[in-house]
Amino acid sequence: MVTALPRLGRRRALAGAAVIAAVLALLGWWLLPFDSAPVVRGRVTLATGVPSGVYARYGDLLKDDLARDSPALDVRLTRSEGSVDNLRKLMAGEANFAIATADAVAAYLDGHGRDADRLRACARLYDDYMQLIVPKGSPVGSARDLGKLRVGVGEDGSGVQLITRRLLEAAGLDFERDITPVRVGIDQMPRLLAEGKIDAFFWSGGLPTAAVQNLALRSPIRLVQLGDLTGPLHRLGAKARYYRAAVMPVDAYPELHATHAVKTIAVANLLVTTDRTDEALAESVTRTVIRSRDRIGVEVHAAQKVDLRTAVFTDPLPLHDGARRYYLSVKP
Repeated sequence: MVTALPRLGRRRALAGAAVIAAVLALLGWWLLPFDSAPVVRGRVTLATGVPSGVYARYGDLLKDDLARDSPALDVRLTRSEGSVDNLRKLMAGEANFAIATADAVAAYLDGHGRDADRLRACARLYDDYMQLIVPKGSPVGSARDLGKLRVGVGEDGSGVQLITRRLLEAAGLDFERDITPVRVGIDQMPRLLAEGKIDAFFWSGGLPTAAVQNLALRSPIRLVQLGDLTGPLHRLGAKARYYRAAVMPVDAYPELHATHAVKTIAVANLLVTTDRTDEALAESVTRTVIRSRDRIGVEVHAAQKVDLRTAVFTDPLPLHDGARRYYLSVKP
């Protein structure tokens, strides 16, 4: 025979069940990751850079991580000539996200480019280091010594060429008259140097850049210091405000067997989008950028510099609202 619970006992049982349910719900909430990603769908395009450059490899690996974190998102990559071209693609609607250096972004803003006020940033990524590469026996010891030489300067529309023009101006050289500018990218410059068809080339990229490493394995080369241009460069005024003095460590390129660090100029890279990008999408992409640092950093060492503490410093652009939402969600 089943004996009915007394009314008081039934109330206590119901109350106990409610408490247990509340505890289980709280425990379930507590075990969820604080920065769980929103579900995003659709197709997005990321503008990267020239083949064999750091932008291109970083983009390849980031695409893999986005596919893992947001399987309903169809991510496409589009190659480009570099930062300046990436901004053009972004504002023309040919890309939803792009990688660009802070100086290229500032130049676009200062030049009142198309819909410039709509540009937003998701993260500060890693720094690009300006690298001047010459044959090991070259007499060039400074950018000031490049007069009358054939110099790889990056493609038109690249961030490399933007900085190169400013460095040559700081060195007292005219880009068009004092050197023979060879407008090709990092996919061609190493070969041209090895074949003796150029005397030097400039490259702006993370450390190390695979194309420079590969060149060093088959041809004796060295890096030329650019530290003597820091002062003259900053005296150019506002257009040089995003450049900082930096040092390439002695082991930046073990293949060079260098014996000392090389002074140079560095500039920050930003992941850029526009205010048209959906907040949930910007939040999700930003989350993957931060989470993927260590995995991508195994192959692209520069990515190891992506840091949650510095990613929010995206001057000259404001953060996208979706990116800001992510950073607030993981704020200690």
